[in-house]
Amino acid sequence: MLNIIDTLWALHQNPDIDPAPLLEAQELSTDEGQRLQLQLLERWLEQGEELAGWKVGMTSGESRNALGDGIRPFGFVLRSRTLLSGASIPRKDLYTGGIENELCFVMADYLGEATTPDRAKTAIAGLAPAFEINQKRLPGGCSAGLRVSDNLSNWGIVVGDTVPLANTTAELTELEVALYSQSGNEGEQLVERVPSLGHIDDHFESLSILANRLHRFGHTLAPDQYVITGAYGKTPFAPGDFRGDFGIGIGGVRVRITA
Repeated sequence: MLNIIDTLWALHQNPDIDPAPLLEAQELSTDEGQRLQLQLLERWLEQGEELAGWKVGMTSGESRNALGDGIRPFGFVLRSRTLLSGASIPRKDLYTGGIENELCFVMADYLGEATTPDRAKTAIAGLAPAFEINQKRLPGGCSAGLRVSDNLSNWGIVVGDTVPLANTTAELTELEVALYSQSGNEGEQLVERVPSLGHIDDHFESLSILANRLHRFGHTLAPDQYVITGAYGKTPFAPGDFRGDFGIGIGGVRVRITA
């Protein structure tokens, strides 16, 4: 497994290097990949990085159940790549990938073993509009375990202002999220508008699944951590401005990709 970790680590430092044939030859289960991912996190922490939070994978759209029915692996989010709305990211830092609208939860309490959706709902400080920045590092056709070990393609997140759940104007099932882009002298263009209903797992069920799965692997959701819960609209990297508009009083988030 050491060669896999070494190669993944090299890819995370230099995503443009060729990962084949080592990665293409590996067949790993989701749980094996999850353990390798946590070894990758340890390497980041040994380099002085900090853990900012987590992501829940395979909860929405075409990726829903992509690794098997009900399988919801997690990924980690690094502190140095947790950016505030309005941030600029150089295109050269990102290589290949895309931007995704995601609803983000900010934790107020610990969650671990035997967490239920109702308990998860009481453990949050609020929710925020966010983008996930995904970086494509692996070749196509990799096993489920390798995709998990690569941290489910996460590069980082961009987060807007936190809103208390009580301040939202409707249930999360009624949320619609729009993604807009603007490049050069062109006006802002709607990329995609996506409703929650029928598209994404119940967010508090996702939080409970995450908490229980983290416990299985020796971790816990903790206060002040961020959790992103699944993609709405998505668009490939390109220089320009991107805006996520979240309904029911949640607000918006912006990021700029510079040339």
